[in-house]
Amino acid sequence: MDRGVFARLGRLVVHRPWWVIGAWVLLAIVVIATAPALPKSTDESDALPRDYESIQAATLGQQAFPSAFTPSMIIVFERADGAALTSQDSAKVSQVVTGLGAKHLSDVEAVLPAQPSPNNLVALSAVKMPQLSGGNAQQLTGAAKQLRTELQSLVAGSDLKAGTTGSVAQQLDSQEASSNSDAIVGIATVLLILLLLLVIFRSPIIALLPIVLIGVVSQIANGLISWVVKLFGMQADSSISSILIVVLFGVGTDYILFLMFRYRERLRAGDEPKQAMVTAVSRVGEAITSAAAVVVIAFLTMALSQFGFFRSMGPSLAIAVAVTLLAGLTLVPAVVSLVGTKVFWPSKAWRQEPKAARFAAVGRAAGRRPAVFAGVSGVVMIALAIGLVNFNPTFDLASGSMPDSAESQVAMKSLEKGLPPGATSPTNVYLRSENGTPLNQASLTGFGGKLAAVQGVGQVGKPQLSKDGATANYAVTLASDPASDAAIGTVGGPLRDTAHASAPPGTQALVGGITAVYVDIQATMNRDYRVVFPVAAVLIMLVLGLMLRSVVSPWYVMASVGLGFAATLGATTWLFQGIVGESGLIFMIPLIIYMFVVALGTDYNILMMARLREEAKAGKPPREAAALAIRHTGPTIAAAGVILAGSLGALMLAGNSLLAEMGFALAFGILVAVFVMAMFFVPSLTALVGRAAWWPGHGDRAAAPVEPRDPVYSGRG
Repeated sequence: MDRGVFARLGRLVVHRPWWVIGAWVLLAIVVIATAPALPKSTDESDALPRDYESIQAATLGQQAFPSAFTPSMIIVFERADGAALTSQDSAKVSQVVTGLGAKHLSDVEAVLPAQPSPNNLVALSAVKMPQLSGGNAQQLTGAAKQLRTELQSLVAGSDLKAGTTGSVAQQLDSQEASSNSDAIVGIATVLLILLLLLVIFRSPIIALLPIVLIGVVSQIANGLISWVVKLFGMQADSSISSILIVVLFGVGTDYILFLMFRYRERLRAGDEPKQAMVTAVSRVGEAITSAAAVVVIAFLTMALSQFGFFRSMGPSLAIAVAVTLLAGLTLVPAVVSLVGTKVFWPSKAWRQEPKAARFAAVGRAAGRRPAVFAGVSGVVMIALAIGLVNFNPTFDLASGSMPDSAESQVAMKSLEKGLPPGATSPTNVYLRSENGTPLNQASLTGFGGKLAAVQGVGQVGKPQLSKDGATANYAVTLASDPASDAAIGTVGGPLRDTAHASAPPGTQALVGGITAVYVDIQATMNRDYRVVFPVAAVLIMLVLGLMLRSVVSPWYVMASVGLGFAATLGATTWLFQGIVGESGLIFMIPLIIYMFVVALGTDYNILMMARLREEAKAGKPPREAAALAIRHTGPTIAAAGVILAGSLGALMLAGNSLLAEMGFALAFGILVAVFVMAMFFVPSLTALVGRAAWWPGHGDRAAAPVEPRDPVYSGRG
């Protein structure tokens, strides 16, 4: 779109502000009143395509063994002092289990008798409930909450302590953690934005403007997202609400800042307030629309992912950014045009052009020595990227989405005191006859022996036969924790290979269980890296090429973004694996960093390149254009970047490892994008490339008589 389109939009909005505000209010009422609840899941298997082996194995298990069940909850009993259970303790455990069953709690189909562990440190009771799905999650977690309350009342006054774990218990803890983290992240984000805007503009009106307007817009975006997720049958992870909060407020505030900085600039140039806003929309509209298009495209490419979390998160975030952009181009200008210059009250600083001495000095230095600035900033990013060599992904998404203090996590640690790590989630190996005839005993024994000989397998249980005798289930206990790298390596390598190769003629073997799910997630992510990364890069380059009317500059802009991605992932690995001491980062971190740093980080490069082109069109030589672009655009992107980085960094307060790692990585990536890429690397490279940066377009041709040389620049062009 050219500037004329945005000028016409600006005139329409500024001269019909009440119509625009009324339309937004009406849209908000309709969407909020009709939007369904956002379905959520913490079950990793929900995120995988149905043709993966772990999913096929789970389906076969349900068909062949309909009476068998995986406990929805596991009650873990232990003594409060950590000693072995006594006979009196065992009697009390039986009394508690019987008491729970007698209460006939809603959705609790059975509470099975407790079984002691071999070392008698814990006793376990399985709770049977309906299978957890997106449609009944709220109902089952309500039942789980009631069971926990009854359990604590029954063990009160004894020497025992009890806790619950399992899929429904984890779902409940994840929901509660998500609810708490949403509140914490939301409050921290709002306070940070208020504080920074007060410092930048010294006006409570401008500080409150994004909070109020984006608060309304966020409700509309959430409603639209809920409709899309429901219509297309998607599953949203419990972490997505916190991510939406920071994206909406962070990106929305950035777009408002870009608009308000240019609005203030036009007022200082002598424009009447309404005309200043029209001009601001016409000048900034193309830049923020191009920036938003990059973000939306990057997020939409996540729909190409085979991993369900990204398939739902990508379109959700794309909707949020698109709604935020529309509000930035219409709702914000309409409100500001009504308020006029009072929006800056009580500050009078908007009337005078600041000296911007620091950014002017940086611009002059970069204009004189662009090679030095480009070289140093490139070396900094390469040095940070070295941390990539130690990157190790972890795959336990359920525990990563809640704090270690959650009851399901505490109970799982207690359970592991009495059982080997692999016993908490056995791997299921199914052997089925392809023609439906019963399996013979010799084949069953021989197959089980081959499984037991696999390195990394602790023990193999006796095969359980289906009613028709055509399917057998071997419960395989791994020697390592089911979520560990060793267990994933065992299942994804020798165990599956042996099961497939050792299946007798006329049979098929399928390996399932949670570790098999992690193996398939790993394969899915590797596939997504090969597909999503290049598709997103190509589409973003096309947007950059169209916006800049160039086939040269998009290449080095994308190269800088690639370096920023590597630096961000390297620094995150240094911190969490090297300093904090974690075994690895949540497996989805690289793709999230790529999408956010490429998409949101490119925003600042686009704003800087748009100003570079504007200065070039005004007749400035390349080095002077770089100096002036840094001087004029530096304060804007610095302020916007700090606000967005702070908003994303608020995720670290959510209390779980997934959001902590994500919050640091995204905040750090945005700071690198602003203060290394956009501020130094890209303008310096543009100065070095010179007029060829705009080839084959005419971005370097003056559209008006050449203006006098700016006194802030004294170097040669």
